[in-house]
Amino acid sequence: MKIKKAQDGLIDKLGRRKYFAALNPSLLDKPITIDVKSIKNKKKILFLMPNFHWIDEDVNALWDLVPWNLCQIASVIEDISADIKILDAYKDNLSQNELAKRIADFKPDIVGMTVLMDQYAGVTPLTTKLVKEISKDIITVLGGVYAMANPERAMKDKNLDYVVIGEGEYVFKQLVGFYSGVCELPEKGICFRNATTGKLENRGHSEFINNLDDLPKPAYHLIDFLSYYNKYNDRKSVDRPAAFPYARIITSRGCPEKCSFCQVPSLQGSYFRVRTPDHVCDEIEWLKKEYGIKAIVFDDDNLITHTKRAKALFRRMIDRGLTIPWTYTATAVFRLDEELVDLMVESGCEYINIAIESGSERITRDIVLKPLDYDHAKKMVSYAQKKGLFVAGNFIIGFPTETWSEIRKTIDFAQEINVDYAKLFIAIPLRNTEMYDLAERTNSIIKETYDADSMWSVGGLIKSKEWTANDLTILRAYEWDRINFSNPKKLKKIADRMAISVDELNSIRKRTLDNAKRTISLRQSSNGNVMKSADIAQVVTQTSSSKSQSNL
Repeated sequence: MKIKKAQDGLIDKLGRRKYFAALNPSLLDKPITIDVKSIKNKKKILFLMPNFHWIDEDVNALWDLVPWNLCQIASVIEDISADIKILDAYKDNLSQNELAKRIADFKPDIVGMTVLMDQYAGVTPLTTKLVKEISKDIITVLGGVYAMANPERAMKDKNLDYVVIGEGEYVFKQLVGFYSGVCELPEKGICFRNATTGKLENRGHSEFINNLDDLPKPAYHLIDFLSYYNKYNDRKSVDRPAAFPYARIITSRGCPEKCSFCQVPSLQGSYFRVRTPDHVCDEIEWLKKEYGIKAIVFDDDNLITHTKRAKALFRRMIDRGLTIPWTYTATAVFRLDEELVDLMVESGCEYINIAIESGSERITRDIVLKPLDYDHAKKMVSYAQKKGLFVAGNFIIGFPTETWSEIRKTIDFAQEINVDYAKLFIAIPLRNTEMYDLAERTNSIIKETYDADSMWSVGGLIKSKEWTANDLTILRAYEWDRINFSNPKKLKKIADRMAISVDELNSIRKRTLDNAKRTISLRQSSNGNVMKSADIAQVVTQTSSSKSQSNL
């Protein structure tokens, strides 16, 4: 009840109309169909993952994510396209010249790109410029989280023709149909420049796909699927399954929870839409048969938000003999109970990542808006560990209005709850979230940093009278090290989970602390004053309690 009152209070402050405006656009109950026979001039479509290495060389930013969203959209338009190609310039680390040659060789009519987050926004104009230099007639389309959250900003790029806002499968299909001459432009879900007026036209969020079972299997035959999941890349992580090859599966969209820092309600909707258990199990069987998959990662925004449905899914996996090892990285700990944990373990779960966020009751209640019971969280962590699960935990510091003592409470609770691995993050006020609105209202955003395309590469974006971005950067790095690696047994357990040696893990530790020092130096350099190692050590001493010093 207290949580609900706090939430309502914040809603009133932000404006109830603004809060609910984008959460639940209309639902699309039936798939969009196009008469294939009426298409006289089918188009060649290139789906492109830009190379984020062009603007970010940090090896720790690497991932091995299959371009699932591009494969899913491709599966929806295969019947109306002349030819489809998926090109992952990031994975292949293509130079701009190499990418230009591959595009020119394919001669696409439409290029669809995706950018996952604001951090990599700067790669978009580089890519669209390259495409338009090949041919001004190529239609450029941008989707992904960055595009959805920032359509008008993205459209400042004069080489970009369309931004897709929302779920892109049927919006993109209609775009292809429009340029094939068989339908009109989508009524919802796009932002573009009006050909007559030259002015920007934003048609708002697309309709949410209601029945996810209507979507076909992702077109993995268009990529070298196993190359993504058949071995470790340079980034080592506790999140990935121990068995290879593995695959990622999304069983739901949307999230009814109201965590203030999360973009999901505004981008994917607060209405929780699910695939049926048998539909999910069919995909697992298909992946095992077609690609020899030995493990899976559930990539849902909130897999267990409806515990009854989650239990039904895991029971169905058990009943069908699909007790394949699996992991999950966004566990709402307040939804966990012992029965659910038991079913997760029996169905093959080996790792969960629980979302705690803050050790401060005020921050949790009034800022994060999460109905977290700390005693329940500790109980579930302990029970999951007893059942054999490796349990990681997410913790965030640096929220708007957060005090230094509240930050210390989060650090202390991250140690007290005793997860197998604690992840520490600095709060990012993402657009289209309640936390962003709160940060603006309290004048907490560092605007000159926030508006930079590489904003996350320089650390914190929130300011406070009690702490600086430098303080949080150093505290995060050194406390992450202390909490996770001070105990040799815990250090060995984490190394084993990452499938690396203790020496390799110690090298990662050192690199992480060196990166923190580098970030501090970059900030100081931008102000004409480079911070020296001795100065960094002094900051650590000032920001950490006596028990918080790293062994490195």
